[in-house]
Amino acid sequence: MKQGTLLATLTTLIGLGSAHAQVQNYAVNETVDDFTVTDTDGNVHNLYSITASGKHVVLDFFFDTCPPCQQTQPYFNEMHETYGCNDHDLFVISINNGTDNNAAVDAFEATYGGSFRHSPAVGIEGGCAAVDDAFGITAYPTYCLIGPDNKLKNADIWPISNMQSYVNAFPAASNIQTAQCAAVGVHEQQVASLKGLFPVPANTTITLDVSLTSSGDLGLEIVDAVGRVTLAESLGSRSVGAFNHTLDVSDLVNGNYMVRLSLNGTPAGTHKLMIAR
Repeated sequence: MKQGTLLATLTTLIGLGSAHAQVQNYAVNETVDDFTVTDTDGNVHNLYSITASGKHVVLDFFFDTCPPCQQTQPYFNEMHETYGCNDHDLFVISINNGTDNNAAVDAFEATYGGSFRHSPAVGIEGGCAAVDDAFGITAYPTYCLIGPDNKLKNADIWPISNMQSYVNAFPAASNIQTAQCAAVGVHEQQVASLKGLFPVPANTTITLDVSLTSSGDLGLEIVDAVGRVTLAESLGSRSVGAFNHTLDVSDLVNGNYMVRLSLNGTPAGTHKLMIAR
């Protein structure tokens, strides 16, 4: 086995990124096969339909406990927002390696995705593993670029130090332009928010500072670092406005969590939670 291949394999096994991270099953300028996936919000994305509209596509292959994936995700989302939130010349999407379900992928995005509008992401339920296998990804993260002609333009956009690292990989004649994202639709508006929680870190109880801009049945979940729901509670029917809610977390072990709100069954707001005793 060549040294570079051995290093890439070892890097994958320990979950770290590498300069050898790349697409293995397609060569640059080779046509990639079509695929269809469903993101964690239930939206269906078909590669050939996207490229048929003239867009370039950047794929982000990742898994949630990969440190370089965590470090570079804000830059990926910055590109998503800077280039028009997939509505203009560029379409970007994150594809999990097949180890994380939708809840874990959402928790990853909430924790590491940064303040920009997040790109769509695909977990186990959405068919991520088949795409990861088709491209032959052996190390993470792997960022690759596909042109409107369905040909692989760049098999390994790396290293990533800021958003410009991706931009530098755009083909010279691609004419990919920055653009404003469309206004947030009613279905995307944050109708519930966790303005804060205390104490930080938490011990046996936490108090949530909740604000609602729409009334309805409010639910709450606490998700651990691997996406498992460790606590779920109905907060009942709530009216528009702000209120505090105290929650017993004495059964949860020390660690990092995400608190997620839902209104009438629709995801609404999130907040980080640390428990340390």
